Amino acid sequence: MNQHAHLHDHELILEVKNLRVAYGKVEALHQVSLNIRRGEIVTVIGPNGAGKTTLLAALMGLLPAQGEIVYMGQAQRCKREVETLVRQGMTLVPEKRELFAEMSVEDNLLLGAFDRYRTGHRDQMETMDEVFDLFPRLVERRIQLAGTLSGGERQMLAMGRALMAKPKLLMLDEPSLGLAPMIIKEIFRIIVELKKSGVAILLVEQNARAALQIADYGYVLETGEVSLHGASAELAADPRVIEAYLGLGHQKS
Repeated sequence: MNQHAHLHDHELILEVKNLRVAYGKVEALHQVSLNIRRGEIVTVIGPNGAGKTTLLAALMGLLPAQGEIVYMGQAQRCKREVETLVRQGMTLVPEKRELFAEMSVEDNLLLGAFDRYRTGHRDQMETMDEVFDLFPRLVERRIQLAGTLSGGERQMLAMGRALMAKPKLLMLDEPSLGLAPMIIKEIFRIIVELKKSGVAILLVEQNARAALQIADYGYVLETGEVSLHGASAELAADPRVIEAYLGLGHQKS
């Protein structure tokens, strides 16, 4: 079956072919290939240390990699600079949710739009309203210092700040990490909302159950290689996935 056959009317945002990342002689990622289309949630699940964060770092230009990366129809063979990629609409929300703790929620958001502002866009206030619509909880906290927020609010702010750059591809590294089930539900509900706006979302998650529930397509990454991939519903029904990631030992949401 042609991968993503049902989504051919959607524009291909990112195409990765045979991506390899090595730390010295150790290959951390081996021949990883994946596709993401506009308005699609693609999830990468797998155990700790499988190379999920390495994959995002390589895509974001933070690590040297070999292989082919085609973004928005443009093959990227030269050295990939983070600033350039951000300007072209790629944004990563790292697992550490790095925020400016001594600055208010609002100022953290405005910083997310800084690059757009520098390149002549003046739509940051409208964009901030859109972010507040998605994250009503941040509205109540807009003048509060980011360092005083709860874990869930910090994740919301990190995502909101990424959205201020109006990305075409939003990459999320473990957005559910360390959060209470109720908050995880809320974060994942927002990710589904975002998809409706046409942004492509690459979701890296250890919480396979929650990720497969909202994703369109999934890849299982194990020891640096894609061991399985398919439509999320197919993966969620696959005995190998159930046993390794969704079985009784994985009930904690």
